[in-house]
Amino acid sequence: MGRRARRPKREGSGYPKVPSEAGKKLMESGNFGTTERPRGTFGRKRKLAYRNMMRELGLGGFGAQKNANRLISQHMIPSTQADSIINYNHRCYSGQFSDDGNFFFSCAQDFKVRMYDTSNPYKWKYYKTAHYYGGQWTITDATLSPDNRFLAYSSIRSAVCLSPTDPENTMDPTILDFADMGQARRTGRGWGHFGIWSLRYSGDGREIVAGTSDESVYVYDIETRQSILRIHGHRDDVNAVCYGDKTSPHILYSGSDDTTLKVWDRRSMGDGREAGAFVGHTEGITYIDSKGDGRYVLSNAKDQTMKLWDLRMMMSTERFDKIDPEQYTTGFDYRFAPYDEEEYESHPHDCSLVTFRGHKVLKTLIRCHFSPPGSTDGRYVYSGSHDGSVYIWNMDATLAGKIDVLEATRNSRPERDERYVDRWEHSGGRSQWSTIVRDAAWHPTAPVIAGKFCIFLAQRSKI
Repeated sequence: MGRRARRPKREGSGYPKVPSEAGKKLMESGNFGTTERPRGTFGRKRKLAYRNMMRELGLGGFGAQKNANRLISQHMIPSTQADSIINYNHRCYSGQFSDDGNFFFSCAQDFKVRMYDTSNPYKWKYYKTAHYYGGQWTITDATLSPDNRFLAYSSIRSAVCLSPTDPENTMDPTILDFADMGQARRTGRGWGHFGIWSLRYSGDGREIVAGTSDESVYVYDIETRQSILRIHGHRDDVNAVCYGDKTSPHILYSGSDDTTLKVWDRRSMGDGREAGAFVGHTEGITYIDSKGDGRYVLSNAKDQTMKLWDLRMMMSTERFDKIDPEQYTTGFDYRFAPYDEEEYESHPHDCSLVTFRGHKVLKTLIRCHFSPPGSTDGRYVYSGSHDGSVYIWNMDATLAGKIDVLEATRNSRPERDERYVDRWEHSGGRSQWSTIVRDAAWHPTAPVIAGKFCIFLAQRSKI
């Protein structure tokens, strides 16, 4: 997307204020974590140690104990100090824990997905590596089946690899061709006429949804081994997709470089149009994450903001059709230059609930997530950052914590690694490593965050 000239700056068009009043209401509502019960002066000042003592003594009824446990978990934010660092010889782009926390995978630029047993979150055990043969640039994404038995992973190709996670199964991965719509669609170019940026398993494990470089969303049926739906619903790359509800495959979300986040209801797509849209970002969307409750969704974007959306506040298709998203963007190229926040103009049709700021969405498609309900009571949202940190926010947009991955990894690489000399540019003079946290994963049951970081010399790739 080429850079366009800005319109004259509108008065009062800066970033939303912090703390967010809408976010405060969410924190008080109980939809995001437990609300502190009214207490006396001393009770309001209770700290974590005091709550732990009260829990160990068993004081209070069942409800009070349950509430105290949730409040304790909400304060268990991981520290900056790294317990261990697993070094790869290539950039690591993404990775996540399984829903039960017993499994972790990481995707690297050497086209390998490494799998670990994390049933003990403080003592990981490596047990298997899966390969993507014939990939382009890197493995772009991976998604784990709900039963942890299969891992699907992609590259900048229309082919997805499906590999069993059982370490005793040494068979090559099964190839899922997302370009196959049940017709003779293969050409002399084979796989590769579109790339896949994002993958997600459905809650029942029967489907995989993908966001692609041909401005589309594909839904693939694993049993029939073909794509059953293609939605050409954006004007630019679809960088991120997800299901809206863990219990149902009907609602899909898609985030694109065209700055929009769209909602698709597969039960009512006779006209091929979206059910609605979320408008508010002024630059391309890099990632989205659903809370899984069919209501809330989170997005990261190149305008250096993360936004929380409520399905009840989405813009109708009829209203969205009257808006030109390109009118409100500069087409900022996040790969080559810092973002000038003084030039930021809020979107006049912004329908987001809360806006989060402070992190840097530069160089690569930085990811964001809801914190898990188990280890945090679902109290926070978090994101990686170009400055080598993981940012953690309260729902009112105030900063709850910051993990300095850059400092933790400062001596994990030699200053000049000859393995990379021929692969990446050196921008004159004495080159230095730079740590960028592209993705981070919060363990579902323990106060542990695994940061997937890229170590850059110079970067010219989209992802």
